[in-house]
Amino acid sequence: MIVNPRRVREFAKSIGQLAKTDAIDARVLALYGERIEPPLRELRDEQTQSLRAQWVGREQLIEMLVMEENRLEHAPVRAKAVRHNLRSHIDYLRKQVKQADDDLDRPVRNSPLWPKYEMLNSVPGVGPVLSVALLSDLPELGRLNRGQIAALAGVAPFNCDSGTLRGQRKVAGGRSRLRRVLYMAAISALLCNPVLKPFYLRLRAAGKPAKVALVAVMRKLLLILNAMLKTRSVWRARPCPTANS
Repeated sequence: MIVNPRRVREFAKSIGQLAKTDAIDARVLALYGERIEPPLRELRDEQTQSLRAQWVGREQLIEMLVMEENRLEHAPVRAKAVRHNLRSHIDYLRKQVKQADDDLDRPVRNSPLWPKYEMLNSVPGVGPVLSVALLSDLPELGRLNRGQIAALAGVAPFNCDSGTLRGQRKVAGGRSRLRRVLYMAAISALLCNPVLKPFYLRLRAAGKPAKVALVAVMRKLLLILNAMLKTRSVWRARPCPTANS
């Protein structure tokens, strides 16, 4: 079983256990498992672990590239040596990212994951980066229901109500690195996807803020992909009711 450590710590506080030692942690973990009964989760197989390592490595390269570009933007103009070193490092990182992009789908070629990869790639707006991200970081895709898969990805709106007060719905938690890739895919889908683009425009016309509408597109895209893998079907111009509801 894999659980969020923050949840276990909050559970400990809820029963009045504020102290923290290895022995106390062991007892709290055992009690948490007994009381909460978290669901069993499959360990990633060797191929999925390799795929995830390659994808995460690419994401880390991009994070470093953005950091160096920000450093260059704020580096003093007269610090020529510093700026020269930053430009050299940026050029190196760009080459590494390009190499990572070229090799991104290599682990899934001629593998059992390839049919799923092709299904995901058949959706307008979904490319190799999101396909690999979903296969490696969201292996539950196609096996969970709508609410569960949206919560795992961090695009499920949660209520914040109390009595007669109806608070603003917000998304929280989930797998943040995957959510960033899904965000970029949703932006791409707004340009070419015949289902998601009208959906976004309807939300905007109804007065929804751009960010709220975009998160709704992210969620809808994820649900479509979840339904496709569950039914083992490729993209169709008019998705089935399950995916489009």
